[in-house]
Amino acid sequence: MGAQGTTTLDFGAFPGGSDASVAVTGQTGILSGSLVEAWLFPAATTDHTSDEHLVESLKVSAGNIVAGTGFTVYGVNTSQLTEQSQSVIPPGIYFGLGPNTSGRGTRIYGKWNIGWVWN
Repeated sequence: MGAQGTTTLDFGAFPGGSDASVAVTGQTGILSGSLVEAWLFPAATTDHTSDEHLVESLKVSAGNIVAGTGFTVYGVNTSQLTEQSQSVIPPGIYFGLGPNTSGRGTRIYGKWNIGWVWN
C-alpha cells in the first residue's frame, strides 16, 4: 500500500529562483517501480496565501525514487527571468503567436505547499 502527505518546497528569499527541490524521506514501503505524483496544495504558508497556490506559474513533479527511502519533489517556474534572446525574428513577433515575451518573467520566492501520493 502507498502513502500520501504534504511537504514544503522553498524557493528562498525574494527574489527567489527558477527551480527548487525537496527530498521526501521515511517512505520505507516505496519501491523503485512505484508511481509518485505531486501537485501544488492550496493552503497558506508563511509566504503565500492559498489563492496564490492556485494561480502561480509553478510546475511540480516527483521522481528520483530511492527504494525503501523516498523520492524528490521538483518545482520549476514556467515564467522564469531570462536574458533577452538574440534572434533574427522581428521585435514583437514570435512565430506569429504574438509578442515575444523572452526576458519578461518573474522569479518564484518563498515556501509553497506540495501534496504528494505514491503507490
